Amino acid sequence: MKKIKISSTLFTIMVLAGLLVLQSSCKKDLLNQKPTTDVDAGDFWKTEADATVALMGAYAAARPVFDRDYYFDGHGEYSRVRGTSATAGTLRLGDAYQGANYDPSGYGGSFDKYYRYLYGAINRANYVIENVNQKMLPVAADATSTASLETIVGEARLLRGMAYFRLISMWGDVPYISNVVFDNAEVALLPRLEIGKVKDSILADFTYAYEKLPAKAVLGRATQASALAFRGKLQLYWASWKKFGWPELEGFKPDASAATAAYTAASTDFKKVIDEYGLTLYLNGDPGSIDGLGKADVLPNYYHLFTPKANGNPEMIMVFTHGGTGTGQGEELMRDFSGRSHEGSQCWASPRYEIADRYQLLTTGDFAPKLVPMNPTTNATARTAVNSAVNPNSYANRDYRMKSTIQWDFELSLGMISLASTGFVPFIYQSWNASVTINNIKYISYNTDGTNSGYVYRKFVRNYAGQGRSDGDFAWPVMRLADVYLMYAEASNEVGGPQAYAIDLVNKIRRRGNLPALAASKTGSKTAFFDAIEQERIVELAAEGHRGFDLRRWRAIEKVWGGPGTAGIWRIDTYGANQQRYYQNTADRVYEQNYIFRIPPGERDRNPNLTQNTPWR
Repeated sequence: MKKIKISSTLFTIMVLAGLLVLQSSCKKDLLNQKPTTDVDAGDFWKTEADATVALMGAYAAARPVFDRDYYFDGHGEYSRVRGTSATAGTLRLGDAYQGANYDPSGYGGSFDKYYRYLYGAINRANYVIENVNQKMLPVAADATSTASLETIVGEARLLRGMAYFRLISMWGDVPYISNVVFDNAEVALLPRLEIGKVKDSILADFTYAYEKLPAKAVLGRATQASALAFRGKLQLYWASWKKFGWPELEGFKPDASAATAAYTAASTDFKKVIDEYGLTLYLNGDPGSIDGLGKADVLPNYYHLFTPKANGNPEMIMVFTHGGTGTGQGEELMRDFSGRSHEGSQCWASPRYEIADRYQLLTTGDFAPKLVPMNPTTNATARTAVNSAVNPNSYANRDYRMKSTIQWDFELSLGMISLASTGFVPFIYQSWNASVTINNIKYISYNTDGTNSGYVYRKFVRNYAGQGRSDGDFAWPVMRLADVYLMYAEASNEVGGPQAYAIDLVNKIRRRGNLPALAASKTGSKTAFFDAIEQERIVELAAEGHRGFDLRRWRAIEKVWGGPGTAGIWRIDTYGANQQRYYQNTADRVYEQNYIFRIPPGERDRNPNLTQNTPWR
């Protein structure tokens, strides 16, 4: 492979990141491809196998900028991210997310590293696209070989489009590079390209991928449905920006007609994904069975959707695979979502108190009376009071996704040490590694001080032993069918209000929580149906990295936290104690900085043509 000149100028880290990911991943590639790091450039790019190996490098470079998106949920109001399992100093999975801020405010200036890694992924994709187009397609032996090579280009273009989509979602106008960078001088003076032009290039990438990819593929490889779903999502975001505006992005103008056209195009793409590929929700959306309060032998189907049981399931439209034990490429969901009782995990992510009230009642399909925080150490009736947040009975008869997603006091999960089960451990807030007796059974309580809300996650936490906290083999979904259902409902609602087809899709998602269909009052107007769609996005997509992006594209930060100069909002725990206060007496400029991210100063120091976003000047 041709070497890239390394210097201290613009994009050095971006380029280097892409190459090093290829070198490290090829040696233990998830699809068992042979390494190419020692192959001379003159001997490479001869066969489809060569192109496939390089494509695996592009997947390996893209995975670390998408497979820990759950950290981004900290930018919303329902998940707390107090740090990350990624570490500095080495190039490894998760490093792109390391060192950033995942609080609900003040985060926009801390994603310089992530910005560079996204360009590393782009350079790896360009490496495949350019070489296959220039060296292989012109001499392809026959139509079959041509089609196979075009499929490889299509996958690489999808990955490139995904990386650029993430860039414009955070930074707006960004430099656009469509070729391999061999010398930093090639891009040292490259200006930012207006977001509309970048969007059009992404759209072209997704369209090419849709036209060239197969309808079905092996686990971890993209398909037509993957490309079509991402094309729809791009158009949905564009519609949102055009409808609600993006005043922090200089020169960007809202346009109602452009918004309607984009919503319409998004609806068309999503409907094709839903109707034409035979995709279904996990186990057909059946809720499955559920254990009683304080038990965890039988968990609903929604819980199992986020375990390796669901790898290869048709709900998962596009995933990034992980190697599991002994590969050095395992996901670290256990480490991030559970505590010390689970293989010494660190509980970097936990639910906030407020999420519990979002789970609706099985009986009415609507919200229950709000939980009442009570401190059982000072209130003798706290464990039995009606609607008390520390009374387990307050959580009865709720959406099955509640038990699948979070744990409250006296809920059980399987403890693990040294790859062996230690039996069930009950979560009891503020009780860590203590001997407790429940229903005449002795336990050691869940050992974690990583939560300050009174809840921990069950979602993503394995209920079987045999794998370490960093050895997971769950295929992380970057696009799944339930999200497509909800995005279609949103887009079609914007164009024509509540439609029977969209309402049915939302009800299918509700069914997996064993909830009744939406009441007529929830679908009687565009506003009411949007609220119902948002509700489902909150509980269905919890801790998957969507909420912060939704709040920004909907211009809803002020709706959640109050406008500039207000008193702000406390986040509390089940005991009623104040934990964090966000947006207290916050100035307009801080809100603006939360809607658009800072172009990395280090890149601007090296490139005089790289302008800065208005709130960061």
